[in-house]
Order: sequence, then C-alpha cells, then structure tokens
Amino acid sequence: MGSKLVGSSFDFRSKEPLLQGQSLFDLDSDGSQCSCCRRVFRASGEWLSSWWNNVGTFAISAYGMGRSDPRKAIFAAKVGVALSLVSLLTFFKEPSTFMTKHSIWVLLTVVVVFEFSIGATLSKGFNRALGTLLAGALSLGISKLSIMAGDFSEVVVAFNIFIAGFLASYLKLHPDMKQYEYGFRVFLLTFCIVLVSGSDFIQTASSRLLLIAIGAGICLVLNLCVFPIWAGEDLHKLVVKNFEGVATSLEGCVKMYLQCAEYIRIPSKILVYQPSDDPVYKGYRAAVESSSKEESLLNFAVWEPPHGRYKMLRYPWSSYVKLSGALRHCSFMVMALHGSVLSEIQAPAELRIVFKDRIQSVATEGVKVLRIIGKQVEKMEKLREGDILHEVHDAAETLQLLIDEKSYLLINCGSWEAGKILASNQDDAHEQGGNEQQVNRLLSSISSMKLRSFQTPLASREDLLLKQQTMWPSRLSIVGDTIVNEREIRTYESASALSLSTFMWLVIEFVARLQNLVDSFVELSQSAKFKEPPESNLDRLH
Repeated sequence: MGSKLVGSSFDFRSKEPLLQGQSLFDLDSDGSQCSCCRRVFRASGEWLSSWWNNVGTFAISAYGMGRSDPRKAIFAAKVGVALSLVSLLTFFKEPSTFMTKHSIWVLLTVVVVFEFSIGATLSKGFNRALGTLLAGALSLGISKLSIMAGDFSEVVVAFNIFIAGFLASYLKLHPDMKQYEYGFRVFLLTFCIVLVSGSDFIQTASSRLLLIAIGAGICLVLNLCVFPIWAGEDLHKLVVKNFEGVATSLEGCVKMYLQCAEYIRIPSKILVYQPSDDPVYKGYRAAVESSSKEESLLNFAVWEPPHGRYKMLRYPWSSYVKLSGALRHCSFMVMALHGSVLSEIQAPAELRIVFKDRIQSVATEGVKVLRIIGKQVEKMEKLREGDILHEVHDAAETLQLLIDEKSYLLINCGSWEAGKILASNQDDAHEQGGNEQQVNRLLSSISSMKLRSFQTPLASREDLLLKQQTMWPSRLSIVGDTIVNEREIRTYESASALSLSTFMWLVIEFVARLQNLVDSFVELSQSAKFKEPPESNLDRLH
C-alpha cells in the first residue's frame, strides 16, 4: 500500500514538470498569436486610415473642381434629371406592349448620348440615330431574305452578320470616318440585335428606333434649354488663354535671362516635360499641348447651331484652330528661349549688358503684339488700320545692327585664319607673353561665371539620372591657378559667347514668325465677320 502511494506520489511529481512545461508552451503560443493579431489589427488600422485620408483628399479635390468650373456640377445634375425622366417608362406595366418591355434602351441612350457640350450631344445623337436607322432598314431586308431561304435561314443570318461586322469594323478605321466611329458601333449592334431577335424583326427595329429618338430628344432639350454648354465658346476661350500664356512666358524668359536670374533648383518636371506650376514654363506648354483638345472641340463645335455671338450658319471654327497653330509655331521659339535660360553654358553678365536694352525692346514689342491680338480675338474685333508689326520689326532691326557692330564680342577672333598668320610673324617671346595674358584673362572670366547646377531631389530614378549629368567644362580643367586643359577653357569661352548669340537669334526668329500669326488673325476676322474696333478702344490698347 505504501509502495503504491510512493509510486503514485512519484508519478504525480514526475508529471508535474511536464504539466508546467506544457502550460509555458501554451502561454508562448497564446502570446505569439496575440502579437500576430495586434500586427494584423495595426496594419488594418493603418490601411483604413490611409484609405480614409485618400477619400478625404479626393472629396476636397472634387469639391474644388466644382468650385473652379460650376458647369461640371450643372452637367451632372442635368444627367441625373434626364435619367429620372426616362426611368419612368420602365414603371409602366399597363398596357404591356413591346415598347415597355424594351424601355431599357431609352436609359442606355441617355447614358451614352448625353455629353458635356451641346455639340458633343448632337454628334452622338446623330450617329446613334443614323446607325440605328440604317441598321434597322438593312436588317429588315436581310430578315425577309432569310425567311425565304427556309432551312438555310441561320446560314444567311450568320453570313450577313460576318459581312456587316467586317465592313463596319474596317471602314470606321478610315481617317475620314473618325467622327462617325460611334455610328458604326451603333449600326453593328442594332444590326446584330434585330437579326437574332427571331420572328419579331419589325417590332424590334421600330421600338428600338422610337426609344432612341425619345432618349436623344430628352438629352437635346435639357442640354439646349438648361444652362447650355457650347464647345465653340470653349474653343474661343482656349485660344485667347493660349495667347496670354505665350506672352507671359516670353516676358518671363527675357526678364530672367537679362537679369542673370537662375533657378535655385530646376524642377525635375520641367526637365522631363511634365506639367509644372512654373508660370514661365506652363504658359508656352499649354499652347504646345492644346492641339488635341482644339481638334476635339472643333469636331463638336461644327455640330452646334448659331448661338450668342456666333450667329453665322456655318461659323469658321477651323480658322480658330489655324490661328492657334500659328501661335504654336511662335511658342516653339519661346520654348527654345526657356531652354537657353536653363542651359548649363551661359554668357557672362558683362556681355549681356551690351545687348540688354535692344533685346528688352524686341521682347516688349513682341509681347505687346501677342496681347493685342489675344484681346482682339476675345472681343471679336478687327485690328486697327496700319501695320501692327512696325514697332517690333524696327526693334528687331536695331538689335540686328547692334549684333553686326559688336560681332567681335560673340566670336573667338583668335581662331580666325588672319589671326593665325599674324601670330606666326611675331617673336616667340612676345607670343609666349601674349598667351600668358590670354590665360589670365580666361581665368578671370571663368571665375566670374556661374555654371548651372542641376540640383534635383533624389526622389525617383529619373531624378537620379538627371543628377548624373557631368558639368562642363570639367573641374579638372582648372586646378588652383594652373590650367590643366587650356583647350577646354577656350572652347567654353567661345561657347558661352555663342549662347548669347543663340538667344538673340531666337528672339529675332520669333519676330519673323509673327507675320504668319497676324495673317491668320486677319483671315479669321474676315471669315468670322469681326466688328470694327471703336476709336476709344484703339487708344486704350496702347
């Protein structure tokens, strides 16, 4: 009995450490599970917090969009009203006709046809109506032919669907058919729906055509009668805005260059031609990048009826696009001028001062021409009598005469052939002394010049690539007061002077391109029948 008790006591004691070890293991397991759950909850909380911040940022952005352009909120409200009206057709259960069964098509018509501007709505509505009408008429004829084919009716239907799909998909790729692309899609969809509808060919085609007419009519009435939005007016305002943007960019480029101003840090978005808030950059970039938007607005504006100030039946909207193209041709020179401002090799300030007044005069007159034409486009008035380019041409000629007079400052005369012959006749000692003086002059000129520094934030791989651009001339060219690479120094001196020549050539080339701009405006003013400017406004333009 005692042995049994001892044995049981021993067994109990021997199992106690095991039980204690098992409890410790369970605690560790529970602790790891709790820590894992905490990490999951923490990650979920961070994700929800980030998601909520993104939602808030998007809501603020959407509200700002509506504040900046209230027409977008009005357009959204009009779409909601149109959908509410056509949805009433789906609630009519009596009488149960074929029209009420397929009333969903009128909803689809409103969703697809209702566009931001009236021109876009008319274009979509016309394409949808024309495609439906042609597809309905053609499919009805083929359906009668398939019935006459008897047992081969399915073969006839499938073959004609293949032919229609091939021709519609091929022809819509033609450049002249670009504006009718949506019509080809509607044609193909209606054609297939009518042919596969079975025996109700006529009912399917007629009901679809009628419901599309109802939906398009509601869209057109709401878009025309309730706060109408015109694509032509948007095109007009876009062209005026581009004139002001290019004028601001030209003025800013010349001012920065003549004042020897430079960016503390050149924005990396400018270096990769991305949108930036820099006023000098975004002015000409908007004009350069607006071609696709202008073409889109032109395609919609030609559908719009006479309205407001545009009372001609066939208003010459294409002349606005032509005028904007001439402005874009000038803005390329402004882009090149801004590139000179951003250039790594710059002319010294002492050299710029020589031509400063003449360059400033040409730029001032060029900016004045741009703003006068932009203002006349905005007011839809013709130019005054006389040559609007007289002052800017005189300023450009004066600059050219100064360049001819001071050309020796812009070219390294030491590389001329006559200079080499003259130098060969001099004594070696005198030649050596002259070289030392020239080297000292080069050192002093380079010490006064500031090379461009591309300091970009190390935030992306693109910035890193831009950061790795090598400076020129390299630092190895000058070590203290010793010239390591004299040839490179001379090359830099010549290039720095030529950079000023390039800047002045770009200014003069900009003036030369203004004639095409004026001719395009005169053509627009005549075709659009702009009014004559009153005398009181002429004095105010100066």
